[in-house]
Amino acid sequence: MNAALPAGVACALAAGLLWGLVFIVPLLLPGYSAAQLSAGRYLAFGLVALPLALAGRAGLATLRRADWLEALRLALVGNLAYYALLAAAIQQAGAPLPTMIIGTLPVVIAVCANLGQREIAWRLLALPLGVLGAGIALVHADELARLRAQGQSAQQLLVGAVLAAGAVVCWTWYPIRNARWLQANPQAGSGTWATAQGLATLPLAAALWLVLSGLTDSAPGLGPEPLRFLALMALTAVGASWLGSVLWNRASQRLPTVLAGQLIVFETLAALGYAFALRAEAPGPFTLAGMALLVAGVVLGVRATASAALMPSTAADRMPPA
Repeated sequence: MNAALPAGVACALAAGLLWGLVFIVPLLLPGYSAAQLSAGRYLAFGLVALPLALAGRAGLATLRRADWLEALRLALVGNLAYYALLAAAIQQAGAPLPTMIIGTLPVVIAVCANLGQREIAWRLLALPLGVLGAGIALVHADELARLRAQGQSAQQLLVGAVLAAGAVVCWTWYPIRNARWLQANPQAGSGTWATAQGLATLPLAAALWLVLSGLTDSAPGLGPEPLRFLALMALTAVGASWLGSVLWNRASQRLPTVLAGQLIVFETLAALGYAFALRAEAPGPFTLAGMALLVAGVVLGVRATASAALMPSTAADRMPPA
């Protein structure tokens, strides 16, 4: 464990740096709708999955019809719907607030898993949830002041928060459901299942792309900045969707579950750092305090679940973003 620890932390950090990129793509492509960004990213991811499927065709051949239907459901909710909601939230409210809301996922997943199976006392979750709520409130205050100074309304902040909450719902359902499938099918490799979801994403993204094409005068996503759009879609498909997942899987193999769960905050902190770098400004004191509370809340939440031996939920926390 001692020898694997540095490598595992490095992999988790690299995965977080890659995942954080998806939070600033909507800011770099303001001329594209959230649906266009979601369709473009996952159409690219599906195309990346094709050569991977050719290389891993033996493993894919063992999947049944029910498995492919499950992959289709996971792709729809965990890929297309999640990223469309996240992109729309960022376009409405900027990156920091949706990033902080998404950052509550480790504890939210634990709570939802606990609703079905009472495996941890709610009193153990009260402190981490309170700390997370305080952190989000502080970021709300900072972002509300900034948006008002820029002439943006509090309604935009509220809409962005609601959309981000929808993304949290998608990504609360996805990893728990995904983990249950993997636990029920230990013979299937994680790479095979990831490739299957990429293939399942491809027709959904292609269908969305065609629908959007019918609603516009030209192909969606090739509009105002086609070269930048194509480059960023390729970056998120290869970097965030594929390489980020590979790195996180390696981190999860090398680290104890309690530590791996805490290190998902690298994604949140990376996204916040990118957003403030893009603005060319430093975070305000409330945002800095909120970031600190978010990290503390996640650490407290994961420790609470680990201390109660909440194995199903902690396994879900380790599932990588799609």
